[in-house]
Amino acid sequence: MPQDPTERRVVVTGPPRRARRAFGYYRPRTEIDEQTTLGHTYVRSLMRIQLRTGLIVFAVLALLIGPLPLVFAAAPDARRLEWAVLGFGLYPPLVLLARWYVRRAERNERDLVRLVEDR
Repeated sequence: MPQDPTERRVVVTGPPRRARRAFGYYRPRTEIDEQTTLGHTYVRSLMRIQLRTGLIVFAVLALLIGPLPLVFAAAPDARRLEWAVLGFGLYPPLVLLARWYVRRAERNERDLVRLVEDR
């Protein structure tokens, strides 16, 4: 025992490694896992954005490929032109469209993950 009460030893262990969360801490990931109304809203929002992206791709695809039968009917003697357009003319736009769709879908998912991450 120390003789003088002012000469007590103080042990410093450092800051706590885990911060305790306050009661009622808002965690969107838990909301999604427990399928609450808010979690359902998050998932529904992601599905709506993904559907909108798919519909945009479908509309562009329909506008790109839809008029081709009319173009081919207008030039009935151009069989080589048809094969060239179908074989080589459509491939690059389809690849670019697919690439855009995948990037957009992944970005939508990343945005949702960033929204629900615990910070």
